[in-house]
Amino acid sequence: MPQLVLHWKNFVNLGHSSLEVTALNTLQRNKLFMGIVIPLLLITFCCIIIWRAGDGFMTASEYIGRNLSEGVRGATINAIASSMPEVFTSLFFLFVLTDAEGFSGGIGTTAGSAIFNGMVIPAVAVLAVIGMKMTKKVHVSRKVLLRDGIALIIAELIFLILISGSTLDWYHGMMLMGVYVVYILYMFGTMKKSERDELLEDGEPEGDDIFESSEEPQGPFLKGLLTFDLERVFIGNNRISGRRAWSLLVFSTLSIAAVCYFLVLACEWIGADTYSVAGLGQFNGLNIPVMFVALILASAASSFPDTIISIKDAKRGQYDDAISNALGSNIFDICFALGFPLFIFTIINGPIHMPPELVDLSSELRFLLWLLTVLAVVIFTSGNYFGKRKSYLLLSIYVLFVLYIVGRGSGNEFAQSIADWLVSVVKFFRIG
Repeated sequence: MPQLVLHWKNFVNLGHSSLEVTALNTLQRNKLFMGIVIPLLLITFCCIIIWRAGDGFMTASEYIGRNLSEGVRGATINAIASSMPEVFTSLFFLFVLTDAEGFSGGIGTTAGSAIFNGMVIPAVAVLAVIGMKMTKKVHVSRKVLLRDGIALIIAELIFLILISGSTLDWYHGMMLMGVYVVYILYMFGTMKKSERDELLEDGEPEGDDIFESSEEPQGPFLKGLLTFDLERVFIGNNRISGRRAWSLLVFSTLSIAAVCYFLVLACEWIGADTYSVAGLGQFNGLNIPVMFVALILASAASSFPDTIISIKDAKRGQYDDAISNALGSNIFDICFALGFPLFIFTIINGPIHMPPELVDLSSELRFLLWLLTVLAVVIFTSGNYFGKRKSYLLLSIYVLFVLYIVGRGSGNEFAQSIADWLVSVVKFFRIG
């Protein structure tokens, strides 16, 4: 009888222990689930604000760059305006996470955005106009594609060589920005003399009526404020002017800057082992390097304005602008959106010291970015038309890239073997 009682107590204790383990596992799963959902909701909110502010960017940049030739406007004014999220995201990554980890987040954002811009945006813009029965295939200028594509390949090669080693200082950032200045000067140099003269003329051009804010009345100012319709707020039913356009552009930039802080915060939460949210408690993240998170989520969110501008350009038949905006944005991203934050941070805080594992990770990513860019440019320039086949091919390559990053983050052996090969090539040529 005593043995029976003892066995019963052991059974009861074992049952209690099993229930406690089950309850603990359920709690951990819930914390992980909510730990991913909360940052994703925050990133969705950031996307909406960036999208609404992107509409303001579009209107303002169109007016400011109204005298630039097609292709030049897309690669300069549109590219700079639509790439402001990458600038502020890289800034916040550096100043919030600080030093090497923050810089890796900046590399992840700019490199991921460059791959998204080169693969997804042209494909989505072309598929959008084809899907709306506006055309069966898009004719693009090979001259424009070769100009921007070769410039991008050269810029990324400089990026691959320059941002190497274990120490980064202010002059690295300055040299990157210098590359973009050279590109801008070249772009304006390609404009015809008559176009440059028109750009430098004072006064409003006769065709300014095409920059009316809308053919329909914009409606109440309060509605624009509540729906974050910045064009309604700053222009309304008035005729757009230089002052209104610049005010709209500046406020749109500041709006995007504000939400980019929360975008960085969301990426930090997802990449962390555990994190706390005021008033909600502690949650579990995925415990992966923030660079991998930035490569997919931060880059896609910050590329919203580029996507919007390219689709609208394509719908208006401005196909060269639709493609050159994406390529020009890439040059801006890797040269200025990373160079400027690096320059500011190191001027204030001194050099950034990168640990060996982060140097390898950075080399892997930069070389992969260069390879994918070469592949994208080859696809772009193979023929004078851009149709469904090229679009689906580019989207497929981007899906493979995402799967590779997911594999790297989860420790997949095949993805790791690819990463080891990329790093070995960089070290063999001594460019990393």
